[in-house]
Amino acid sequence: MKKRPAIDNAASQLPPEVRPGQSVELLKQLHILTREGKLNQDSRRKLKQVYHLFQFIEKLLKELPASGTGPTLADHGAGKSYLGFIIYDLFFKALGQGTIYGIETRSELVQSSQALAQRLGFERMKFLNLSVAESAHSDALPGQIDVVTALHACDTATDDAIAFGLQKKAQYMVLVPCCQAELARALNQNKALNLQRMPLAELWRHPLHTREVGSQLTNVLRCLYLESQGYQVTVTELVGWEHSMKNELILAKYTGQNKRNARERLEALLVQFGLASLAGSRYPMH
Repeated sequence: MKKRPAIDNAASQLPPEVRPGQSVELLKQLHILTREGKLNQDSRRKLKQVYHLFQFIEKLLKELPASGTGPTLADHGAGKSYLGFIIYDLFFKALGQGTIYGIETRSELVQSSQALAQRLGFERMKFLNLSVAESAHSDALPGQIDVVTALHACDTATDDAIAFGLQKKAQYMVLVPCCQAELARALNQNKALNLQRMPLAELWRHPLHTREVGSQLTNVLRCLYLESQGYQVTVTELVGWEHSMKNELILAKYTGQNKRNARERLEALLVQFGLASLAGSRYPMH
């Protein structure tokens, strides 16, 4: 009588969300799985969000032309590097080449991520204690980066990530903007004058509307700017509205076709909303 093959009880008892070959130790260290290998509701939501974003990024990584060193990815505002670790575990690990750079201003998170990568043998993960703006001039990063991600990079950090991507000639940018306050502040400064000048200013007369209009306008200008710099832009949702209101996902693919019309519309909007002073500093021509 043939013996039945042994069943890995630990693997068989894992939640169905855990993918085949995925590092269980990583998920435990990221506190997505409990020590017993279980998922609570908050962790399930977090994992769903990261998987959803990974699906977009995996497709982009597969579209990159083959190279001797493999793809490069810079993750700005990495935090605890949930996204970077999951991408490495599910894609870079099996690929056997390529490097992920996690960029974060909080030194304690950089140190803990470095220690975790070393423990797991993720030797092609690098963590840098830098701001997004500083990273553009750091010798620790190569001159060209294939994919730039910025997940909930706060306020102007998303703009810095776009500037970084342009400088590094990124083939793709994956951006989830957050807390866009710069334009709201600028709209506030000129509110009285604009209310006299045009009925459109009623859209941001109340503080709540100022914040909402400023946030929406910020992302519209970012998309136009990317198009003017040779990128094809798609805007979609990261997850369902029930999880977060900060879920606008901007995907930019470099085509090399700089759209003059996008630049003209961007400049026209800046003038119309009284924001022309930002044209040179925030949206320079490259």
